[in-house]
Amino acid sequence: MSWILSAIAALVSWSLFFTVKFKENANPLIRPLSLLIGLLSSAVFLFQIIGRFAVVIPAGEVGVMESLGQVGPKTLSPGIYFINPFTDIITYSTRLQDIKETVDTTSKEGLGFKMDVSLQYRLDPTKAGEVFQKIGSPEQQKEIITSRFRSLIRQITANYPLTDIYGEKRAIIAQNLGESMATQLQPLGFIVEEALLRNIILPDNIQAAIQAKVATEQESQKIDLEIQKAKKEAERKIIEARGTANAQKILSEGLTDKIIQLKTIEATEKLGQSPNSKIIILGGGQKTLPLMLTDDK
Repeated sequence: MSWILSAIAALVSWSLFFTVKFKENANPLIRPLSLLIGLLSSAVFLFQIIGRFAVVIPAGEVGVMESLGQVGPKTLSPGIYFINPFTDIITYSTRLQDIKETVDTTSKEGLGFKMDVSLQYRLDPTKAGEVFQKIGSPEQQKEIITSRFRSLIRQITANYPLTDIYGEKRAIIAQNLGESMATQLQPLGFIVEEALLRNIILPDNIQAAIQAKVATEQESQKIDLEIQKAKKEAERKIIEARGTANAQKILSEGLTDKIIQLKTIEATEKLGQSPNSKIIILGGGQKTLPLMLTDDK
């Protein structure tokens, strides 16, 4: 520990300072030099002792106490604490962490591709002591989490066709990945917030094949819509024709002989009143002979 070294340096310097005082043949520079070293080492020692007794845990972090190889059961929340100088405080961040990775993986068909993925997680403050004992430093934590993250991505993508990963099931795969990581990391002392599939990088030949398939499907959907539209138009015309035929049938059934004769008389009267009429023919049915009227003018 550095504070012990400072204490030893201070003791040696002060001892040399007082010892040289009683020696007649001593170098005159030793005494002032030992005084300077003694003052500096004493100041450093006092500063370190005060620092050893008073520890500040900043916001967004927690502390774990270690004394003589033993880890304290209590996790220190942000604040000021006074401890004995033989205790070390190891701090861990409880802020949200973000691991970004580009992973080489395969689909259910065995097609290889790359994925840009992210995992957002944070340390469970109540399990900081367990994390210190089981895993260690933040760098070691990230290494273990990244290794599990990569392995789990490959396991999950192997269960889905490439078209699903690239298309409509992308969000479902991300959710499945996040839930699986949460199950694995919770016993280790971490809380998973979310897993994100940022980008999917396909080989050029696969990318071209998928785009061609999508274009074919879109064209097929367009043709289906046109067929449905044509069917609707044909149905409309059939209904319209039926309505016209029914109307004509009803009209023809309602015209009796008397109504026809009345309409004929009305038409004849109008012709007779017209100044341009010259010859008017009346009758001419099966039971009557036609009657011809001429204009005498």
